[in-house]
Amino acid sequence: MVAKHTLKNAAVPIVTITGLQFGSLLGGAVVTETVFAWPGIGRLAIHSIYNRDYPIVQCTVFLSALLFIAINFCIDLIYGLLDPRVRAS
Repeated sequence: MVAKHTLKNAAVPIVTITGLQFGSLLGGAVVTETVFAWPGIGRLAIHSIYNRDYPIVQCTVFLSALLFIAINFCIDLIYGLLDPRVRAS
């Protein structure tokens, strides 16, 4: 019985930190893909910067920002499921 009430209150900061870590993963992908020569959006962005291909740079930044916004939106929806007081305000 106690676990049911404490888990909902304890889950909100855990969900917050998890959402922030996804943002760090997006930033770390650039470094990881460049160092290990893995194909991905981070490596594409770096090669586009070196080649001065500005439309591709804009697209990679836009897609990364869109993904970050979508992750934060999902985290906000999860807040509403965990704590009904957040939904009311």
